[in-house]
Parts: sequence; structure tokens; C-alpha cells
Amino acid sequence: MRSSIMTLCLVGATALAGCARDAAPPADSAATPEGTPAATAPAAHFDQHSYAEPGKVRIEDLALALAVDFEQKQLSGSATYTLDWVDPEATQLVLDTRDLTIEKVVGERADGKWADLEYTLADAQPPLGSKLTIEAPQRSERIRVTYRTAPQASGLQWLTPAMTEGGEQPFMFSQSQQIHARSWVPLQDTPQVRFTYTAHVTSPEDVMVLMSADNDPDAARDGDYRFEMPQPIPSYLLAIAAGDLVFEPISERSGVWAEPAMVEKASAEFADTEKMIEVTEELYGPYRWGRYDMLVLPPSFPYGGMENPRLSFITPTVIVGDKSLVSLIAHELAHSWSGNLVTFVTPNHGWLNEGVTSYVENRIVEALYGKERADMETAIARNALREGIEEMSDAAQSLAIRPGVEPAVDADGSEVAYDKGAWFLSFLEQRFGRDVFDPFLRGYFDHFAFQGIDSQTFIDYAKDNLLAKHPGKVTEAELEQWIYEPGIPDSAPEVSSPRFDAVDTARKAWLDGGELPATSVTDAWTTQEWVHFVEGMPETLPVDRLAALDKAYAFTGTANGEIAQRWYPLAVRSGYGEANEEIAEFLQRVGRRKLIMPTYDALVKTPEGLALAEKVLSDARAGYHPITTGSVDAVIAKAKGEATTTQAD
Repeated sequence: MRSSIMTLCLVGATALAGCARDAAPPADSAATPEGTPAATAPAAHFDQHSYAEPGKVRIEDLALALAVDFEQKQLSGSATYTLDWVDPEATQLVLDTRDLTIEKVVGERADGKWADLEYTLADAQPPLGSKLTIEAPQRSERIRVTYRTAPQASGLQWLTPAMTEGGEQPFMFSQSQQIHARSWVPLQDTPQVRFTYTAHVTSPEDVMVLMSADNDPDAARDGDYRFEMPQPIPSYLLAIAAGDLVFEPISERSGVWAEPAMVEKASAEFADTEKMIEVTEELYGPYRWGRYDMLVLPPSFPYGGMENPRLSFITPTVIVGDKSLVSLIAHELAHSWSGNLVTFVTPNHGWLNEGVTSYVENRIVEALYGKERADMETAIARNALREGIEEMSDAAQSLAIRPGVEPAVDADGSEVAYDKGAWFLSFLEQRFGRDVFDPFLRGYFDHFAFQGIDSQTFIDYAKDNLLAKHPGKVTEAELEQWIYEPGIPDSAPEVSSPRFDAVDTARKAWLDGGELPATSVTDAWTTQEWVHFVEGMPETLPVDRLAALDKAYAFTGTANGEIAQRWYPLAVRSGYGEANEEIAEFLQRVGRRKLIMPTYDALVKTPEGLALAEKVLSDARAGYHPITTGSVDAVIAKAKGEATTTQAD
């Protein structure tokens, strides 16, 4: 998942994390791009986010049969599991659920007939949901659960036609990461379990249904759809969407699904996708998932992108007409190697997904758009990390927790996983050189393909394949400092940007009483330069100076969400009320948390701003994803609580 071209503190309201470690065995490095490797079950880790017991039994294959009901805002049907009973004494299947109604559970007998099984659905325990325990005294090879979802399922969003681009058809999409898959399928909802799946989905005939599987670009829109995912995936990569969707090809193996009014703009913006795939294959080995398509979702999607295999979900906020934000596509594509192929075994090792992916993303951007652009994006990310990390606890500043220590950590991660993780790999690249580090990383993806691993496994692999083979470059202590210690190590390599230096000079000249940069200069600025220009402003500015900036560059009402994300909080902090109407419109139209949360955070600092935030949320709530609503509710509740405490004191 990627929240931005640069960085994001993913404030999660869903779960706490922690794990214990066991090394994962190597995978078959000869797996073909289209083939499914033989499953090798790693030793079970303790995952605080899941009730599942994968050390006893594992789901190997999932067969879904679902009906989409827009009126009831509900998926209903069944999930059939093909099981591997790992423990010869085990007779229970424990699944994760959240707000699901369980109607029936049956197991397949030795004679091929199905018989009822006893089950217990425990009371819900936030944020994990309800533990579903199925008694299977005969250790059935297949078990089927018939169920239906709740309208408020945290992993599904149901949009009315008015909330879509076209305004004629309803829309539904999922967001399973980190632990929301359990709200629409009863599962072992932990990344240490990987399974293949098939699905038969029925819907209204005028709706196209897609999944993180083998979507056919030429599929007829007839309300009856079948899918297959032959490569094993963890539960957080299970995805579904339904709406008025059409397809536009980019290459033979890549294209864009979107609403009709958006599809041409999206395909033009993402026209370099095939080049991105080719660059990544050259660096890190074959793309192993068949097709790579993108689904452009409505603006309410809470993230920048979600790396669902074969079908990345993408926010429309990156479609700005100049390809300046397509590093997000590079990020979601890079997950096809780091995350989807080699996966963290629990969210406590999130940097293995997001940090490695952010590094690969930057290499793709450099190869296609030049080192200067890649360096600008790196500088923005690192500057934000340096600023934010000081306010975090020591545990939150670390990429991972040492084995045996299990503190509470947000399951949704932070910019530490993304940007400190990428910085760590840049450190290794600098010390060893690309001629050594690139083959190492490619070998890493091959060695652990289709497995979940932890941080210590990465350290052990690096010791054997980097440190031992190239002595004197990096010490074991440096490896462990980067991964297990807080802060940014002194060994962190720096990056400079001459174009940012010029922006800094122009900004300082204006702040010191000079003229604003001439349009002949700023007309050539990229999104990255504008972001750096606004981010470097003081915490507040006099209203007349903000008005001068706004008159010159039309920040208020900008269609570029990356700029809006920086400009509107500055306007709020400075009391620039002229922007309030556009702020309200922006917050109601966009549900992407990375873009809107900084403005909400600024608004709630004053009584007037808090009132505006509450009104905007009231107007926007129906169109927000539950994840976004939860984030905004939490910010407002905290502000109101603090205000009450202050008044009482």
C-alpha cells in the first residue's frame, strides 16, 4: 500500500501489533512467472492481530460463492476451505470474523457428503472481531461456512450512484489490509497463511465485478463472474470491486479499469506502466502474476493505492495530467515483488513490505524519469521522516522489535516502515554498490518467493549473502542498529537536490521581503518543487502574505491533492478564512486519508475550526470509507476531549 509519492504516517484505528519470530524456510527459486510454487508452510508466529492457529491447521485453498446486493449493502454466500491439518491432534478450525452473520457450517465426509459441524461465534473483541471456532472431529479436508456481511463491514464501502464519477450506477469496493478481510470473508486473517482461491460472484447485470485474480479484459457484463487466483496470497490481498467499470489497455499484459468518464484520462496518465514492469523485471526478476491491471476507484478510497495482486486499486487523486504523481503506480507495482511475493509474516515487520517496496519504487522512478526526480522524492520523504520521528516512542522509531519483545504497535504502520526502511536499503546499496546489491535483492526475492518472513530472517540472509561474501563493507552491528534501534543512524546516506536548493533560495528571498518567484521560473516547477516550496514555509504566515501567495499561484482550489494537503493546513493555522469554502469542498470530495487528515488536524486546534471540521464530516460521512471516518472521528473526539479537560481545569 502506498499513501503518497513521498510519505505518510498511517494512523490506524484498527489493531495493535506484536509477534514472535521463527525463521522461514526457503522457497523454490525456480518458480515460473505463471506457475504456482509448491507451498512450504513456515513455522507459525504469534500474531496478535489474529485468532487463527496456523500451527494446527492452514487454509490451502478458498472457494467463494458470493452475491452482491447493493440495496442491502451486503455480500452473502459461502466460503469453502481446503485444509492442511498440520497438527495430527488438531480437531478445531479457528477463523477470524468481524460483524459477520454465520448461517451454517458443514464439513465434507470421507464419502463425499457434507454434514453439519458445531461452531461457536464468540463475542466481538475490538479491534479483532469475533473468534469463530469450528469443531471438526473428523478433520474434514474441506469445510464450508455460509454467511453474510453487515452493511457496516469495515473492509467494504458501498457508494450510491451520486457518489461515483458517472452518477448512474452504485459502486462497491474492498480494502482488506491490514485486518479488514475478516469483515467480508471468515478467514485465517494473518499474513503467515497463504492460499489460492476461486470465486463465483453474481451481481446486477449492469454491474462489472472484478477481483484480485484473473480478470478478463474482454469479460461480458452479465452479472455472473468467475475468478481464479492460482498463486497463493495472504488474506490482506483478497479484494473485490463492483460498479460501472470499463477497460482500456496499456499493453498486452496491463491496462486500466475505471468508470467510463475516467478511463481515458487514467490510461494516459499511467501510460508508462509497461515500461515500469520491464524496468523492474530487468532489476529484480520476472513478474510472476500474469497480468498487472489497475482499478481507479472513486475519490473516497482511503489510501493512495493498494497492491492487490493482478489488480492494484488506485486513487484518482494522482491523475493530474502531467504524470508527476505516478510514482504511486511504481510503488504498487513494486509490491508485486516486495510484499505480495515476499511478505512480512506479521505487521510488526511492516518495513519488509513497505520499506523494500519504497526503495524499489525509487529505483523505477530513477530509471524512467531521471535521478533528479527520484532524489527530490527521496528528499521530501526523508525530511518528513526526520521531522516526525522525534515525536515517536523509541519502539515506533524502530523498523522492527527484537525477537522475544512484543509491545503494542499499530498494525497499519507508519512512515518509519516506508521511509526509514527505504533509507536502510539505500545505505546497503551505497556501501556495497549496485553491482553487488541489485543481484542480492533479486536473489532475495527468488529465495523467499511466496513466503512470509520476519526481520531476523532478512538479517540472517544478508549476513550470509552480503556481509560474508563482501567483508569489511557493513558490520552486523550496523544491520541491527538500522532495524532494531530508534532514530536515524549516523551512517544514513544523504541526498541532495539542486532544484530544491533553487526553490529554497526563491522562498527565502520572498520571506526576507523580496519578490515572489517569477512565473517564468515557477511555470517549470514540478509537483515535487511546489510541495517543497510550501512545506518550507513557516508554521504560520500573516494573512496578507498568504493572500499574495494565493493570488500569484492559485493554491486555494488546486486540483493537485499533494499541494492541497500542504496549503490548506497552512491556511487554517494562519487564519486565512478565504480558503474555508474550498477547504470544505476538498474535504467532502476526497476521502484519501493522507491528503485530508493534516487539514482536519489543523482545524480541530481552534473552536471555529473544530466546528467547521464537524460540519464537514457530517456532510461527508456518507461518502467516506469507514477507515477514513474512523480516523476523522478519532481526531475530533480527541480535540473535544482535550477542550473539555481544559475548560474543567
